[in-house]
Amino acid sequence: MFDEILIAVDGSDHARRAATFGFALADAYDATVDLLYAYRERSLFGRGGTDDTAAERGRAILDETAELVADRDVAVETHLVEGRPAKAITEFAADRGADLVVIGRKGRVGLGRRLLGSVTEQVLRRIDVPVLVVPDGDSPGDRGYERVLATTDGSEAAEWAAPYAGDLADHCDAALHLLTVVDLQAVAGPFDAGGVSKQYVERLEEQGREALDRFEAEVGDGDHESAVVRGRSHWAIREYVEENDVDLVVMASQGQSGFSGQRLGSVTGRVLRIVDVPVLVVTSPP
Repeated sequence: MFDEILIAVDGSDHARRAATFGFALADAYDATVDLLYAYRERSLFGRGGTDDTAAERGRAILDETAELVADRDVAVETHLVEGRPAKAITEFAADRGADLVVIGRKGRVGLGRRLLGSVTEQVLRRIDVPVLVVPDGDSPGDRGYERVLATTDGSEAAEWAAPYAGDLADHCDAALHLLTVVDLQAVAGPFDAGGVSKQYVERLEEQGREALDRFEAEVGDGDHESAVVRGRSHWAIREYVEENDVDLVVMASQGQSGFSGQRLGSVTGRVLRIVDVPVLVVTSPP
């Protein structure tokens, strides 16, 4: 499923961490890695030409990042390109036929630990291959991926994530968890003083179990745990991640709230901002 992995780097700590997670996947899949550094065509103060200093810095960053996997049997190629980062990443991924893009959660322009960097968000909205978004924190080390969580809201788009989750668990020899959240506030609204009936809640939970059954059929063979929980979707996913020591979340870029032309659904966008583990965002059907 992942034969060609593109890892975007910019010299920041979060990009370095993202690279270590990308290398771990490349090792598990025996995939080729393309390391990409993009810099602007013109210097900030110059009237024309390229910024030689930026290019030299980019080459140094590429070499340093490649050294992180020098002791593993992973094929790595480095690429220095001119252009705006988000555009360069999406175009390079298409030209190269990348199966996966790996990027840090926030770029140098990010203003907070839990904000998506503008480059990351632009890539997620433009690209049509899965994107692994890696937050700040420690590198995976020798642990790798031991517990993978896939989420579904019962929509057709959400089921895009199922084959990837099953394949990842298989290649990484990880335990697979499947989750759907019954979001009563989304159903009843925040100002519903009367609440919802017990029968209605039970019906929603039954629909959640049915959604999980459909999702399981798309995941493939293999053992897994499944759960239906109540709560606000993004907070419930975060709580499940923390309580079950999940290493990786897999979810589609849009769900029931998605509409034509929208590449990043509200739940997925919120989960990306609040969980402290990598999230694989599946942007199109496999």
